[in-house]
Amino acid sequence: MEAGKLSIVATPIGNMGDITFRALWNLKECTAIYAEDTREILKLLNHYGLRKSVFRLDAATEEKKAKEVAERLERGEHIVYVTDAGTPGISDPGARLVQSVRRSCEALREAGQQPYIIDAIPGASALTAALSIAGIDASEFLFLGFPPHKKGRQTFVSRIAESNVPVVLYESPHRILKLLGEIAKVAPKSRVIIGRELTKIHEEVLSGTPHEVTQALEEKKAVRGEFVVIVEAASSRRRA
Repeated sequence: MEAGKLSIVATPIGNMGDITFRALWNLKECTAIYAEDTREILKLLNHYGLRKSVFRLDAATEEKKAKEVAERLERGEHIVYVTDAGTPGISDPGARLVQSVRRSCEALREAGQQPYIIDAIPGASALTAALSIAGIDASEFLFLGFPPHKKGRQTFVSRIAESNVPVVLYESPHRILKLLGEIAKVAPKSRVIIGRELTKIHEEVLSGTPHEVTQALEEKKAVRGEFVVIVEAASSRRRA
C-alpha cells in the first residue's frame, strides 16, 4: 500500500485565476478535500469544473477531524486541506492538523513503518501580496496576525509602536477604524499602508499617517473587505 499523503494547498485570496497548476492537479487527483468552509472551496471547484468529496475542518473541529484525516492517511488516501483563502496555517486553521499528522508520522517511524507524506502546495497569501506592493524594505518584518479583540490588545498595539522593523497584521472591516485610532495614539507619525480587497475588482491600497488613512476610509462612508495593515513606525524608518 502506498503511503498516505496530506497536501496543504494554497487557494486564491480573491481572483480565481491566482491558483497554480499544481494546486489544481492536487484538487483533481486527491481522494477527498477537507476545508475550513465547504461553501468556499465548492465555489473554486465549480469554477474549474472539478467534482470531489468535501468535508468541513475548521478551527473548532480541527483537533477532532485531525484524527479522522490520520485514519484516512493510514489507508493510503491522498487528502487535501484548504482554508477559505490563501495559505492554510497563516492566521487560519491548519497548524494543529499538520502537528497531529506529524506526530502520527513519528510514531510510524519508531515502529519501523512508512510515515505519511506531508507536502506544501504554495500559492496566494495576503501577507506577501500586500508586502509586494507596499513599497517598503521587507527584508525584515514582524507578522502579528489578527489583533486580540479585548485581552492583550493594548500590549499588541504597543508592540507595533516599539518595533524596529515594519509590522504586518490583518484586521476585519468592523475593527479597522478602531485599530487605526489606537495606532494614532501610540505612533501618530508612523506610516500606515493598507491593502483592501487584494486581487479583487475593487483592490485598493492606501498610505499615510494613521489619521490620514482613517480620514480616507471615513470618506468612503462604508468600510468593507478584509484588510492587510503594514505599519512602519518612526523607529523602523530611522533604522532604514
